[in-house]
Amino acid sequence: MTFKEYLTSKKIDAKGFALGEQERFMELKNIFDQVHPDSFTAQKIFLINGIRRKYPIVETAEEAKKEVPKAKMMRPKLSITPKNKE
Repeated sequence: MTFKEYLTSKKIDAKGFALGEQERFMELKNIFDQVHPDSFTAQKIFLINGIRRKYPIVETAEEAKKEVPKAKMMRPKLSITPKNKE
């Protein structure tokens, strides 16, 4: 996983972040390249949250509409018992 893929998974605009704060981007990229992504997240969670607020990924209207449809609920079948004839 590359640093840009990681930022995308965290809903951060990698291009905007790289252009806006190049020094911080390179610093975090160097650390990311040395550690596991989970370890990086644990170490830098507070920085990541601030960066996510500052450089969010902008969803297009088509992406926002692509919601997973809910599964149809199945009704239980009613068992029909024959009436006793006397």
